[in-house]
Amino acid sequence: MTDETADNIRWFSELGMDDIDQVGGKNASLGEMVSNLADLGVRVPDGFATTSSAYHRFIGETGLAEQISGLLDGLDTDDVRRLSEVGKEIRGLVVGQEFPDDLEADIRSAYDTLVEGSGEEASFAVRSSATAEDLPDASFAGQQETFLNIKGIDGVLDAIREVFASLYNDRAISYRVHHGFEHGDVGLSAGVQKMVRSDIGAAGVMFTMDTESGFTDAVFVTSAYGLGEGVVQGAVNPDEFYVYKPALRADRPAILKRNVGGKLTKMIYTDDATVGRTTEFVDVDAADARLLSLSDDEVTELARHALTIEEHYGRPMDIEWARDGVDGKLYVLQARPETVQSRRSGVIERFSVKSAVSKASTVIVEGRAIGQKIGAGPVKVMKSIDEMHDFDPGQVLVADMTDPDWEPIMKRASAIVTNRGGRTCHAAIIARELGIPAIVGTGTGTKDLADGREVTVSCAEGDTGLVYEGIIDYDVETTELDALPELDVKIMMNVGTPDQAFSFAQLPNAGVGLARLEFIINRQIGVHPKALLDLERDPDSLDPDLRAEIEEIIAAHPGPREFFVRRVAEGVSMLGAAFAPSPVIVRMSDFKSNEYANLLGGEAYEPHEENPMIGYRGASRYLSKDFAECFALECEALKHVRDEMGLTNVWIMIPFVRTIKEAEGVIRLLGEHGLVRGENDLKVVMMCEVPSNAVLADKFLDHFDGFSIGSNDLTQLTLGLDRDSSLVADGFDERDPAVKHMLSMAITACKERGKYVGICGQGPSDHPDLAEWLMEQGIESMSLNPDTVVATWERLGGLQKG
Repeated sequence: MTDETADNIRWFSELGMDDIDQVGGKNASLGEMVSNLADLGVRVPDGFATTSSAYHRFIGETGLAEQISGLLDGLDTDDVRRLSEVGKEIRGLVVGQEFPDDLEADIRSAYDTLVEGSGEEASFAVRSSATAEDLPDASFAGQQETFLNIKGIDGVLDAIREVFASLYNDRAISYRVHHGFEHGDVGLSAGVQKMVRSDIGAAGVMFTMDTESGFTDAVFVTSAYGLGEGVVQGAVNPDEFYVYKPALRADRPAILKRNVGGKLTKMIYTDDATVGRTTEFVDVDAADARLLSLSDDEVTELARHALTIEEHYGRPMDIEWARDGVDGKLYVLQARPETVQSRRSGVIERFSVKSAVSKASTVIVEGRAIGQKIGAGPVKVMKSIDEMHDFDPGQVLVADMTDPDWEPIMKRASAIVTNRGGRTCHAAIIARELGIPAIVGTGTGTKDLADGREVTVSCAEGDTGLVYEGIIDYDVETTELDALPELDVKIMMNVGTPDQAFSFAQLPNAGVGLARLEFIINRQIGVHPKALLDLERDPDSLDPDLRAEIEEIIAAHPGPREFFVRRVAEGVSMLGAAFAPSPVIVRMSDFKSNEYANLLGGEAYEPHEENPMIGYRGASRYLSKDFAECFALECEALKHVRDEMGLTNVWIMIPFVRTIKEAEGVIRLLGEHGLVRGENDLKVVMMCEVPSNAVLADKFLDHFDGFSIGSNDLTQLTLGLDRDSSLVADGFDERDPAVKHMLSMAITACKERGKYVGICGQGPSDHPDLAEWLMEQGIESMSLNPDTVVATWERLGGLQKG
């Protein structure tokens, strides 16, 4: 290659991160991976890049630069109508301009070389790479265009001109103005890269951290059928996976979560060679949409590539990947620094809706939550970007889908709601960067929300974002982590929803004092375990409609039994990973018979009891022959999490143990299922919630590693009242002398035996005087609901000083 050619064209294999000023962050990163990571198994399709010098000569020598400067001079980018007019005029000028002869000759020569190694039928992606794009302190995600399935040299030349023109998209112009970049200082490189045949395979995006919480020990992978641009644009609701990095490094099973996305459509090739018409969306077969688009092995391989890339760059990364439908191999198409969570400070800002307010409010639509904030205002439904000038600041933007073209009005919205899209699409990335709550993939947002209707958009309640009717009250709490005082007691959390584990783990904590397995079963399974076992044994024994409904739910999993075990293991491992190495105390399922009956198919398997609260529950249920197979499934899931995934910080808690005989029996039963107390650091604690537990505390502690006091049931049973009855509920008080006597007996016994003792009831949050008394008694930990952690922590710190 001559020096003159090198000034116009650079091959990926010649590039590295030192070349950003010439080929932009995206193309420099491709070269960096080709040069340094190929030997580590990271496959990057070959290609070449035009240089920013070539771009600047293209607009300078042809007179374009002067024309563009004149059009942009004095432009008010908040005037979206004028912005649209100017942007369109500039792009027309660029697309209509011929290349200088030497640049076109060099592009043709490089193309010929690339085709020689790719075959005549090969097609190419032509991507933009701005010289200020994909840098740690700037996110230009998707601002310039990408053209896929480009065939022939004429198509490549046209696509490069379109890429150059896209530097003057409305969104790119607006972004540069608002972030202080001079238009003339930003250059553009076009990358020409061999296409991966994901049109007949799968593709997606992955981040080397959780995009919502900033949790850094997991790789977040999204995947859908067809070209990845469908995921990036937000046209497809993809499958989602979380992979635990420490398990990956230890060569253990590492997948924390699998979530089946809608995947109703996919982007494939067309036969039209015209730039802009080379791809199209088609429907996905319903049977395929119900399945996961990646196998566990493929998810694991992708996560390993992500880890390799992150370790090379030394920072969290945002990576696009594809699976070739011809050779079946996985390829990395792009890698850039993650630009939102990596800039987080040491201050936690938590938005929350009080439980009573949430229960009293009507949810209109729900979807995938982006960010963790809450916004409210009147709805503005927009069918087209052409309606941009009608949007007023503070409105809730509702659309079928948004893309980066909408950025000029997105920053003026109080919240964003879309029918389509996943958590890694461009709209989601921009919403995060702007700090605006967004709910994507609602399916029916534009149908169910009408112009002018006042709504509250909440992304503060886990993975599921909720759009409430009306303007509802919510709280915003800001905490500087280094301002919290040291305490004499450990503050743990009650966490029932794995979806929020990564987020809650960002709060100051000493682990999870109560994780309810029944919450996981209810949210992630929803089917009675006996119905699943009967489906496996004798499918015809089930009602045909029930069978069809269950088969639909488990379609993406190997079988009914595997579905239950896998989903329980996913929920527990998400919690275990989020809080590692701190303890996560998982209470085995404590459904009452009426609650089990509410699961799908449950009515056929559960008895009717007059008082389920003190009936067939806890240890007595585990030890019954009727429930034996179901308990075995729970044990199998816990054993997988601890022994296979290596999350030995997961402890087991047994609820509602009435007698010493039950204590002996349940410990023996756990051992029979491979969960032997003391082996592999397994700790088994008992929920101290029946008066007999406190009265015979020392004898119960012969069989357990400690107590977690369930103050709600202990108060109810000590005082002999039904806390759910309005007739006597006023008498419910954990500070009653009889209850405090029981608490003192339990705490004293654990301390004398040198065993764990904590409390996981609501009492310490509701009653500062009870919290102070518990500290005086020497309790080891208090496990609180997450929304009360900071306030209770600060209050206890004040009590210590006093």
